[in-house]
Amino acid sequence: MDYKEILDKIEKVLEGNAHLDDLAKRGRDPFKVLISTILSARTKDANTKAATDKLFAKYNTPQLIAQGDIEELENLIRQSGFYRVKAARIKDVSKIILNDYNGKVPEDYEELIALPGVGSKTANCVLVYGFNVPAIPVDTHVHRISNRLGWVKTKKPEETEKALSKIIPKEQWIRINRIFVKFGQQICVPINPKHQLCPIEDICPKDFTMENEMKKARERRKNQ
Repeated sequence: MDYKEILDKIEKVLEGNAHLDDLAKRGRDPFKVLISTILSARTKDANTKAATDKLFAKYNTPQLIAQGDIEELENLIRQSGFYRVKAARIKDVSKIILNDYNGKVPEDYEELIALPGVGSKTANCVLVYGFNVPAIPVDTHVHRISNRLGWVKTKKPEETEKALSKIIPKEQWIRINRIFVKFGQQICVPINPKHQLCPIEDICPKDFTMENEMKKARERRKNQ
């Protein structure tokens, strides 16, 4: 399978930039990417962008966030949701980066995931969008679309990351999240995907197995 050709076809029909891609294009800053990705947990791109912009307008360095008033941090990022937890998290992470890494975000996967609250997706986002290092950040869009295309048959994002890294050439890794996030927001949406607009509709097996199994599992939990 020519993964580059498929990604090229998808990319041609997409509009605009996803939040992290836009942030990277404004100037690569691994710290801003890290903090913004933490804020993005369980919320929409628009909410993440609004909270990120408000936060960085006043606190845009590890030192400023580490020393910032927690209530003010909460108010600035309120739109991202779960703002109390996230405010404490970004403050803790900023302190570690300031004290242990001289204010510079480490360019190492293992060091990144050792930071509080930083998992594989966040670490890989920092590598891709902050350092331009090949990695595969798997969020809900990448997980869903990879399964729908039949590229993987996985139940968890961590499994998707491992499976994709085995089949997709490394030189294409850095494109996957950027393209699939926009694709998942604009065309291959969670409910009622827009098949009539899809540039690869003719080769897509439309495998909804993973999503159907998740739906059944949610229904079983409700009925317990």
